Amino acid sequence: MPAIKHKEQRVGILIDVQNLYHSAKQIYHGRVNFKEVLKSATAGRKLIRVIAYVIKTESGEEKSFFEVLAKLGIEMRVKDLQIFPGGMKKGDWDVGLAIDAVRLAESLDAVVLVTGDGDFVPLVEYLKFNKGLQVEVMAFGRSASAKLKEATDNFTDLGDGQRYMLTNKSNSNE
Repeated sequence: MPAIKHKEQRVGILIDVQNLYHSAKQIYHGRVNFKEVLKSATAGRKLIRVIAYVIKTESGEEKSFFEVLAKLGIEMRVKDLQIFPGGMKKGDWDVGLAIDAVRLAESLDAVVLVTGDGDFVPLVEYLKFNKGLQVEVMAFGRSASAKLKEATDNFTDLGDGQRYMLTNKSNSNE
């Protein structure tokens, strides 16, 4: 059953940028069109907050990407990439995204998680059953967790058609 969406519904959008970036790059050899993702996630509803969780590298190569997100009105949570002895790298925002979702729950009717990460299943269940929120997920179906798809009220496959993808890497709508 599709999720109920109406113009008075208060929606928050939380974007796991690393998850989307890697899925788009590995599966489609392209980039995500965040402008289209926002348009679809909002679906004519009252947008209360949109937050993207991003990782900053030492090289700073992502600076222009961050500027694009800011121009779209996306608030960013930025964390430095951790590099461990031996070269292993880690950039993870799962706990931060979950905490923000719980904090925002009282001011929302619906939350859209833009991620395919199955680690968010307990968050989806908490928001639905403890906070009474409608929880929607947008992700690339080929790489999204089956359990996450099952847990959500509505799943949008970003891999359906090219609407959510940019194959031209010079396009500024990243």
